[in-house]
Amino acid sequence: MLVAMTVHVPQYVDLLWPALQAAIALGGSASNEELDSAVVEREGLSSDVQGVLHGDGPSTEIEYRLAWARTYLKGMGLLTNSRRGVWSVTEKGREVAETEIRPLHAEFSAENRKKNAARKSAKAASRRNDEPDANIAEAENDADWKDLLLDTVLKMSPPAFERLTQRLLREAGFSSASVTGRGGDGDIEGLGVYQLSLLSFPVFFQCKRYSGSVGAGAVRDFRGAMAGRGEKGLLITTGTFTGDARTESKRDGAPPIDLIDGDRLCDLLKEHSLGVQTTTRLVEDVEVRSDYFHSLEPK
Repeated sequence: MLVAMTVHVPQYVDLLWPALQAAIALGGSASNEELDSAVVEREGLSSDVQGVLHGDGPSTEIEYRLAWARTYLKGMGLLTNSRRGVWSVTEKGREVAETEIRPLHAEFSAENRKKNAARKSAKAASRRNDEPDANIAEAENDADWKDLLLDTVLKMSPPAFERLTQRLLREAGFSSASVTGRGGDGDIEGLGVYQLSLLSFPVFFQCKRYSGSVGAGAVRDFRGAMAGRGEKGLLITTGTFTGDARTESKRDGAPPIDLIDGDRLCDLLKEHSLGVQTTTRLVEDVEVRSDYFHSLEPK
């Protein structure tokens, strides 16, 4: 009889200190991808741990928990982030000791619970007035539209997915994008020419519709397939890449391969307005200038 093995994924609270130290080791700033990879390497997380999906995917559980770790580190005043998703260590983050992490987390969590209690009454009032809740977390909004977008892409017919891929590559700077191979599950591969100012060079690409994690083996197979067909490789998936896959893509002595996971794919579709419409809402800050009214009073 086979006994199922339980894979232990660290809780987000156990990732706070590793994530902060990883950001410091990376020079004080890092992207989401860099931080995730650095923590995975720092903690020696196995491929099994990296492969555990959050719910039905496409994100993995470790990515989900690292996202919460970053959010809490920001709330604790140890990290800050730009609109481009680049995380930077604050002065407080550089000076904090490991023994202070848990107390700071407890303090922030207590403050957060108080704010949430206040939000509940505000949310109830807004729902009675049929108004949207302005306090929904931005990260949750991102997850909602990205999950819906990836689900839509996964349900596309193979010909439609092929046309979407070619359109995206062309919008992103390819002067040509020809599909040379098709898989039974709708995966495609092809050869394109990327135009960069006065230069152009061939790029071999593969697009995999997948809801799980793509491992290092798939990257090695891709590198073997691209031999002699392009100077650069581009591997796109609707799923995620394990830390081992990202390491393999940059292995010394081997042709480099750029990886685009489902999260980045969503950002690119949004950036080029392919099936994603962004509406900007303006918010007015209204201030009553009492000095103006006083100026109207007779002297």
